Amino acid sequence: MQAKTAVLLGATGLTGGYLLQLLLADDRYEKVRAVVRKPLQQTHPKLEVKVIDFKNAAAFREAIGSGDIIFSCVGTTMKNVKGDKALYRQIDYDIAADAAKYGAENGFSQYLLISAIGSNPSSSNFYVRLKGEVENAVRSFPYKAIHIFQPSLLMGDRKEKRIAEKIFQAIMPLFAILMIGGLQKYKPIHIDILAKAMRNAPFINETGVHIEQYKDIINLANQQQ
Repeated sequence: MQAKTAVLLGATGLTGGYLLQLLLADDRYEKVRAVVRKPLQQTHPKLEVKVIDFKNAAAFREAIGSGDIIFSCVGTTMKNVKGDKALYRQIDYDIAADAAKYGAENGFSQYLLISAIGSNPSSSNFYVRLKGEVENAVRSFPYKAIHIFQPSLLMGDRKEKRIAEKIFQAIMPLFAILMIGGLQKYKPIHIDILAKAMRNAPFINETGVHIEQYKDIINLANQQQ
């Protein structure tokens, strides 16, 4: 198997940061190009860092460069953007959609996106609608394979302390055992499991669009390397 070149968006985030370490440690990946807004505090023989202004289309397209797989782990919170929905959209939608466009134009074969359970482009809820719109944008490009990951609550230690989320992280495992059948997709999942699933997904040799929910994510994470 020929080793792959991957582009990673969101390397400074929770899941993206964990995924970065997995990709660098995996021999199936020969190069990891992290496209970021601020420099990373890490060096590695396989790591190439591109610091750009994501609103600069020419710089963004050039930073994507050539390769095989794009991982999109970008995302923000209303707290971080101080309630500015336009700025929220620039981060959650524009970066992911633009990367999908440039990657397709540059010959990448696979695109992997972190979305969310319940995403719906017709929803009246801003967050749910935006996730659905991002998914539709990514689907519109002719990749050999697209994996859209739809986790529920992500478990992990954030630099940013969100009180409501910390409460949910504490109580959700108690309810998770009751989530069976159709409710299983709402089970919380730890970021290391999601990151492992994303690392492994490009090697299952399937084409088309794949929606990866709780059970699928667990299965992908457990795939043998």
